[in-house]
Amino acid sequence: MKTSKMQAIRVHQYGGVEELQLESIECPRPSDNEVLIRVCAAGVLPIDWKQRQGIFKHLRPMQFPYIPGSAIAGIIEGVGKHVTKFQIGQEVFGRSSAGAYAEYITTDIERLAIKPPELSFAEAASISGGATTAWQALFVNGNIQKGQRVLIHGAAGGVGSFAVQLAVWQGAQVIGTCSAANVEMVKALGASEVIDYTSCKFEDIVQEVDMVLDTVGGDALERSYAVVKRGGVLLSFAGQISPEKARELGIRAEFSNTLLSAEAMQEIAQVMADGHVKAIISHSYPLHAARDAHIQSQTGHGRGRIVLEI
Repeated sequence: MKTSKMQAIRVHQYGGVEELQLESIECPRPSDNEVLIRVCAAGVLPIDWKQRQGIFKHLRPMQFPYIPGSAIAGIIEGVGKHVTKFQIGQEVFGRSSAGAYAEYITTDIERLAIKPPELSFAEAASISGGATTAWQALFVNGNIQKGQRVLIHGAAGGVGSFAVQLAVWQGAQVIGTCSAANVEMVKALGASEVIDYTSCKFEDIVQEVDMVLDTVGGDALERSYAVVKRGGVLLSFAGQISPEKARELGIRAEFSNTLLSAEAMQEIAQVMADGHVKAIISHSYPLHAARDAHIQSQTGHGRGRIVLEI
């Protein structure tokens, strides 16, 4: 460490983007089982602005002031005395337990994996909360199999773009929904059929799919039950699942959470490094423009991932 001070974004109370304050604060010190990381890129996830607005304050209240974010990629600058798995100078990525929008963060080593040299820091920062969410749904919750037909809502988004590529890599036939502006992009990711949701209803075109991955929620989720064949699965990241409705239709419906291990993150990174899946970085901002990054994320209509490059 060459300095005891760092730049960080902090939030002191729930509210709008004006609550994202760029401040000079003390650099953290790693505890015995932690590492200190110089952050090179931080992912901007929808949960970040939802936490800042206080949407989850009754379920998961924040302790103020806090540094937003969790998805990071960077270089290890210090290690706790009990850490043997990582060394100073290694390039890593994963999930921070102490925020991400900062020049330095500390985190538990169980949340980290080694960044392959083939991936940029921005690409690696897109894995946690993007690729990990898609992987959890497809391979853990959905048990996707070669030859299955999979409908992915929000196929151009931060999770959907990874889900399309991973499902294709597994040998599935992918149908994606997105706006007209993103149709060609989703086709390029490997989807065999792409539906522009602004011009037609997906249920008029698609029936009897093995799996639906919903990243949109709301009306799209409600209309998705009817297109899953009996014995199929409906997974949502964005809406309230109805177990009763699923039972009536003879399907499995679940809300998908990301609970992946460092080993699984490492496997995802290798799949990307081997060229089977690529990160779609739609917008990149410097740390001081975190407000702009949140405004972009809140539109809900972006392509791929948003990152802060620090």
